[in-house]
Amino acid sequence: MFCKNCGKEIDDKAVVCIHCGCATGGTNINMSKDWLITLLLCLFLGVLGAHRFYTGHTGTGIVMAILTITGIGAVVTGIWAIVDLIFIALDNFKTADGRIITRIQ
Repeated sequence: MFCKNCGKEIDDKAVVCIHCGCATGGTNINMSKDWLITLLLCLFLGVLGAHRFYTGHTGTGIVMAILTITGIGAVVTGIWAIVDLIFIALDNFKTADGRIITRIQ
């Protein structure tokens, strides 16, 4: 896993980062899913759920796409995408397996 404070790799069982001393809080950070790609997918294709497909939330991605394509919930998915965009920008968006998507500092 990686330290949320300094971004350096640390042991998965570490309680404190050996590089900066910050508490890990037991939260794993997933660096394999790129923060910028997730942000851009949400920004440009968010109403279709593209960012949700990318991060493994397939079920909610399908719901967003169907609601938008049929026109029934286009307003709802627009608001949903804006909320997701805020969560991504604030490093609070998680993949389907519970890992946080974060930008590297």
